Amino acid sequence: MLGWLLLALVAGSLVYCLLVIVAARRYLAVWPSPMPGPLPPLSVLKPLAGLDLGLESNLRTFFTQDYPSYELLFAVRTQDDPAVPVVRRLQAEYPHVPSRLLLVGEPPYPNAKVWSLAHMTEAARHDILVMSDSDIRVDPQFLQVIAAEFQDAKLGVSTCPYRAVPGPSLWSQLEALGMNTEFLSGVVVARMLEGMRFALGPTATARRQALNDIGGWDKLKDYLAEDFVLGNAAAAQGWGVILSSYVVEHHIGSQAFGANARHRIRWFRSTRRSRPAGYVGQLFTNPVPLALLMWGVRPDWWPVIALTAAVRAFAAYATAGWILHDPLTARRWYLLPLQDILSFVFWIAGFFGKTILWRGRRYLLMKDGTFRLIEA
Repeated sequence: MLGWLLLALVAGSLVYCLLVIVAARRYLAVWPSPMPGPLPPLSVLKPLAGLDLGLESNLRTFFTQDYPSYELLFAVRTQDDPAVPVVRRLQAEYPHVPSRLLLVGEPPYPNAKVWSLAHMTEAARHDILVMSDSDIRVDPQFLQVIAAEFQDAKLGVSTCPYRAVPGPSLWSQLEALGMNTEFLSGVVVARMLEGMRFALGPTATARRQALNDIGGWDKLKDYLAEDFVLGNAAAAQGWGVILSSYVVEHHIGSQAFGANARHRIRWFRSTRRSRPAGYVGQLFTNPVPLALLMWGVRPDWWPVIALTAAVRAFAAYATAGWILHDPLTARRWYLLPLQDILSFVFWIAGFFGKTILWRGRRYLLMKDGTFRLIEA
């Protein structure tokens, strides 16, 4: 009976892989139309905290946008943040780009990123707010694509898919493979089956009115997955939410196994509280571990392993190849089974525990997706 149960789970995973392929094709079929008339001014908001690997190169790509009217706003908590000299150098190098650096102090609530975004939103001159993390790189056409999508007056939030670019460590490369295949697969399938009712954290754009309609940043300040809540709340208010046609680069750096494991556990625990039913459904996103478990029970069913590997590879190519044009997956495709096994283990671990470690501080996750600092 166990063998047949595992075979049924593998079959469900294969169906999911086929859905990924269809969802990827449907996503690629939608492109923004050229923007008629003058391009709207944009405010780009960049919360900073510390000196990320490649920070100056990441930020430089936002100073070199081929766009007629935009401003850059940066936020740090204190003047001695290591990111401050980086921003000052770039401001001196690109004096023609309007930019400001805000000192926002320590946040009075758990989500420090939201605290910074709230201050930058208040200071922003324009009504379309492009929010992007410090580890993101773009090309000079990025803002043109975002503006083209926001020609639809009903659009409240757009969120960009991202191509993870790892450092040299094996663990960061495995994580990047997971982001570029498994994670994006879940995004495009959710988009196809439910519509976009969420946003992704690394890069999202919101219309100021949509943000006001959901209650502003005060609505999001206690949530760890504020990106998910932003898109979900905007959709609930009747605003359109889309998965942008622009793919950003997400430079995740290089981590040892311990740091990488803590990061993954934080992400899985957060996801379980943001989308409880969807988290259970993630069982089907890792067909290779399920097939290996089935093979351990029924060795004579070995052809299922070959079929599973082939279908999983096609689904991975649908996201990493068709959508992201990811060179990492093309080079390191043979690591995908190991990544799938690791992801399966972390998925199981995500069902246990309710604390996370984030930027050196420990937090308690609540059942409703909010979190609070655990005092030292």
